Amino acid sequence: MKKVFFALVAVATMFTACNNAPKANDEKSASTGAASELKIAYVEVDSIMTQYTFSKEYSEILQKKANNIQSTLASKQQQLQAAANKLQQDYQANALTQDQAQSRQAAIQKQGQDLEALNQRLTTEFQAETEKFNAALQDSIQNYLKVYNKDKKYAVILVKNTILYADAAYDITNEIIAGLNKAYKPAKKTEEKK
Repeated sequence: MKKVFFALVAVATMFTACNNAPKANDEKSASTGAASELKIAYVEVDSIMTQYTFSKEYSEILQKKANNIQSTLASKQQQLQAAANKLQQDYQANALTQDQAQSRQAAIQKQGQDLEALNQRLTTEFQAETEKFNAALQDSIQNYLKVYNKDKKYAVILVKNTILYADAAYDITNEIIAGLNKAYKPAKKTEEKK
């Protein structure tokens, strides 16, 4: 799941950086001067993912949901297996008529189909929740970088994962994390104020 977050944040950051870069059709004097005055910075996505409060909170929420889904499905699977075992025992002990055995077998098959449908529904809901989180995270970072860059005037803000070498002087990760956390308003605190 973290790989998905990293990939989305990397794309979002690079998209923002490209949108803030000078346009090719700008005046020639601006483009020739830009090369000597090109202001570049980079961020470490891993650090943002582990230190940005919004990311940490939602990662915990998603992990709890994933655990609940796994627990629910495992419990239902155990119930289904127990019913199948009981049917097998009763059938071998000649405790059931042929009609009773067929009826119970049909009920167990129906439970299996219901379990599969539940698995698909919960998986789809979880994927939708994850996509919603990724979009919100990407939007949050992009919006903050736009505000942050108004004063800093970086031509490009890169993701360190895609850079072979970078001087630490160009690392703005901690500034970005501090700014993101300062700007972040948790839903709980916002609701309490109302």
